[in-house]
Amino acid sequence: QVQLVESGGGAVQAGGSLTLSCTVSGYPDNSNCKGWFRQAPGKEREGVAAIYTAGGSTYYAAPVKGRFTISQDNAKNTMYLRMNSLKTEDTAMYYCAVRKYCMPSWASASQYNAWGQGTQVTVSS
Repeated sequence: QVQLVESGGGAVQAGGSLTLSCTVSGYPDNSNCKGWFRQAPGKEREGVAAIYTAGGSTYYAAPVKGRFTISQDNAKNTMYLRMNSLKTEDTAMYYCAVRKYCMPSWASASQYNAWGQGTQVTVSS
């Protein structure tokens, strides 16, 4: 059974930083793609960033490029999302997810096999 557990969400003022963590267990293949998604109230879930375990290729959505950094610790099966220069529009529930490959369409939520329960990020002005 695949399980993903996120942590690290919270409330922060605009311009601040947060780091999210996601630990994956039970996925049958050590080579996989882990992604971060977010969903704000009334909006669709959108891809934020993704990383492929073998080689560490990374992918970012345009609104977060240059501010967010995705990384991984393969020994711990854990992925991180360092979020700097946070904006109020970054407020959302953040989810991690896993699939076999990142491409094509790394930001397509329907391509991911398993999801975490989400962690709330709230950025105030």
